[in-house]
Amino acid sequence: MGYIEKSFCLNEKVVAISGSAGFLCGEMAMGFHRAGCTVVALDIDVEGSNLIIDKIKCEGGKAIALRLDVTHKTDFESCLKDILNVYGKVDVLINGAGINAPTPFLDIGEDEWDRILAVQLKGTMFGCQVFGQQMLDQGRGSIINISSASAAPPLSKAFTYSVAKAGIKNLTQNLAREWATEGVRVNALRPGFFPTEWSKENFITEERKKAILSHTPMARYGKPEELVGAVLWLASDAASFVTGAEIAVDGGFSAMTV
Repeated sequence: MGYIEKSFCLNEKVVAISGSAGFLCGEMAMGFHRAGCTVVALDIDVEGSNLIIDKIKCEGGKAIALRLDVTHKTDFESCLKDILNVYGKVDVLINGAGINAPTPFLDIGEDEWDRILAVQLKGTMFGCQVFGQQMLDQGRGSIINISSASAAPPLSKAFTYSVAKAGIKNLTQNLAREWATEGVRVNALRPGFFPTEWSKENFITEERKKAILSHTPMARYGKPEELVGAVLWLASDAASFVTGAEIAVDGGFSAMTV
């Protein structure tokens, strides 16, 4: 095995990904599979997860889909039990489940506020608690939480989402400090603009698109596959001294001023 292969080798790692039926985490699932990992696709949308699993299996990979409602800690516990029964370990967790809404601040209802915070922030907390305990017991593991360009400073039109992402960044740094000597690394990925069709319909007017791209030095949106390299690195031994980091993959958005 060559130097690069040894440093970045992920063969036989078991990777659990919440939000795996989604636009970005589905692409991450494919990336981990192609890097030699076993993929566990976790999502409340089991049908969507199974589409990813079918693609992985068509390429000869190993993968299973499990139903997970990230707002219930018991669901995480059940999924972890199933993973351990089948594979005996879990090496990497991606906390990627998330929802958003473009509601103006004064119109945000309590139910919407609670729902977005529950899926984004509480779901990340539960994932870190349940899978983090297993990784502490193992003495090794990598948790990658999904932050956002909206974590700070916040983006307009995404009030609750921005609060949640700021909390995820803070939680990531807190846990990185707590578990740094225990073999468990906790980092965050900070994507820039990788809009889904839903985002384009609900968030991105032509005026907003011009503002986004004018603030992005690369002057374009990101492609989902462009997130894969960063998460593979964070999961690998090549990032063995990286914890508490928030890795921006944003075409330069976070480096832009005037």
